[in-house]
Amino acid sequence: MPIREKTDLFLHRAQIAIDNALTFVEIQTYLNQYGYTKIKLQEGKKLYTLALEAYQKQQQKYGEQMSSTETVHQLWKDAKYSYMRCIKIARIAFKHDSGVARTLGLNGRRKTTLSGWLSQAKQFYQNALNDPEIIKKLTEYGISKTKLEIAKTDTNLLENASLIQEKEKGDAQHATDIKNQALENLRLWLADFIAIAKIALETEPQLLEGLGVLKRS
Repeated sequence: MPIREKTDLFLHRAQIAIDNALTFVEIQTYLNQYGYTKIKLQEGKKLYTLALEAYQKQQQKYGEQMSSTETVHQLWKDAKYSYMRCIKIARIAFKHDSGVARTLGLNGRRKTTLSGWLSQAKQFYQNALNDPEIIKKLTEYGISKTKLEIAKTDTNLLENASLIQEKEKGDAQHATDIKNQALENLRLWLADFIAIAKIALETEPQLLEGLGVLKRS
């Protein structure tokens, strides 16, 4: 399967061919004889415009996705720091209380996936804040209710950011699908146009080159 040219180069080539065909009357005179009237050329211009807008929209959506991903990474890094300090201290504070250790999810490794990690962190903060005795014990080790609430807020911010990130992923994929279809529509139109232009301008290679097409190509 042949490798397609880069999108920006393809769009540039399409723009040259269509715009010059619409601009130069002499080229239009030859193309008219083969059914490529100004109206039909305008159809190609519309396909070009749609493809360009779809390509630009896709770039925008992927930029937004990248930004949301960076935000999630930073928030997760910050939330991990607060959470792990709480976990380490809680493991010391409740090392002889297996019931509380289970309630807070202190045992075992921390999950490496975001969803798994969020589940563990939410369990810890929710259960700790709902139990005055747990708060009292943690306060003895410097982890006050206020600190727990702040750390929980960091986790909530991370969770909200992850939801936005997933939405941005979906938007970027949707924009890609639209772009791909718009480019394919333009490719099909342009391929036929160039094929006819080579025939129509066979005896006028300089006009063909004006469309960005070499006679031998």
